[in-house]
Amino acid sequence: MADDPNAKSVSINFDGGTVVMTYGMVKSLFIDDDTYVNPEGEDVSVSVKGHNRTKVIGGPTTAVGAYNYTYKSWPRLPGSTSSGGQAIMMRWDGSEGWWTARLHGSAADFGTFLSEKSPLAVAFKTERGTKYGPFKGTIL
Repeated sequence: MADDPNAKSVSINFDGGTVVMTYGMVKSLFIDDDTYVNPEGEDVSVSVKGHNRTKVIGGPTTAVGAYNYTYKSWPRLPGSTSSGGQAIMMRWDGSEGWWTARLHGSAADFGTFLSEKSPLAVAFKTERGTKYGPFKGTIL
């Protein structure tokens, strides 16, 4: 039995949260734009101030000089086992029926993301039945 690549889960980060949906949904919604499936990491710079370090309370201290380093931050989900997000139902131009995804974060921020990035008109509703959209993308 072969695995269907369109059924694999994909996490998409946006300002204010993350949405998890299938790869097939991403391809249909973003019209085969792999930007969200193959994201580029974001460079993050960290500055550490100089400070004194003590291994044992009351023991001698060692001076640690200030330094900077950079690392690449990749899209990720919240790590808590209780942070499964909320189920949402989505539909967009050309889709047949409603599709299920999981939203971590603000529904309003997700709507803003859709209005900026989706080339199709898309709407979604939360578990409580609150409807958002339709959001019309600006890529057209």
